[in-house]
Amino acid sequence: MKKIAFLFPGQGSQSVGMGEDLNQAFSEAREIFDMAEAITGIAIRDLCFKGPMEHLTQTVNLQPAVTAMNLACLSLLNKHRIVPELTAGHSLGEYSALCAAGVLSTEDTLKLVHKRGQLMHREATQNTGAMHAIVGLPIETIQQMVLEAQAEGIVAVANHNTEKQIVITGSPEQVEKVSGQAVQKGAKAVPLKVSGAWHSQLIQGAEQEFSDFLKTIPFNISQCDVLLNVTAAAEQNPDEIRSVMSHQLCSPVRWYPAMKLLMERQIDVVVEVGPGRVLAGLLKQILPKDYPCKVYTANTLKNLEQAISELL
Repeated sequence: MKKIAFLFPGQGSQSVGMGEDLNQAFSEAREIFDMAEAITGIAIRDLCFKGPMEHLTQTVNLQPAVTAMNLACLSLLNKHRIVPELTAGHSLGEYSALCAAGVLSTEDTLKLVHKRGQLMHREATQNTGAMHAIVGLPIETIQQMVLEAQAEGIVAVANHNTEKQIVITGSPEQVEKVSGQAVQKGAKAVPLKVSGAWHSQLIQGAEQEFSDFLKTIPFNISQCDVLLNVTAAAEQNPDEIRSVMSHQLCSPVRWYPAMKLLMERQIDVVVEVGPGRVLAGLLKQILPKDYPCKVYTANTLKNLEQAISELL
């Protein structure tokens, strides 16, 4: 038996046109887009299929749009009874991973990401923030630089994506300062096109309200392990998952250690379920050359059908 993992992308994976082929071909995908529009009151189909990109990328639109796309792709895998051994999602994508594991219903997943998008958009509007990807230095070095810079303002590690690809987040001045120091140490710093300082104290104003909202949503016992962003550990207990998710907004995404755990589990098939191929790209950098693993990007009708035919 193949040991399969489903990975779900988050913000930054979107593209105009995503999901249109699935919507045309499958009633399951159409039902997800219908549900997303009914829950959010947003024209999700128009945004996903036609754009424009600047409207699609607004956090309040993007979170339900990417999630609808993730879940539309997932619905086809579910239809063919392709079952994962474990799931994980990158930041926003973690909600789709919880849905794939049976922790959240499709409807509740869409409700949560809609609320999350609204709250993050509100906080970003009130607090200007920035995020930079730093490539070429280990996490310990960056954590030390961030720690020193925190004496003067808000800055934090947002994502530990690969061994030496780390995203920092916070006030623009502090992010620039740490980036400058990283460049002096030989790293490359790339400003990200984001509307807020995600995973930092600058959006902490959303945390309690979102935590309260989480308490209104039923969390079920997971049908498989979920590798959580905050802990980089596998979890199935619904109360523990809800508690961890209440801290996810302002905590670092520990993707690299989570993917190391995926290797320890000897997963031999990974399916990136949703738009783009960001996570497949990160995995290529993380997995050793001799690690036996087939990686699929299930983001179009053609790609999904190919993955399904090979996995059945």
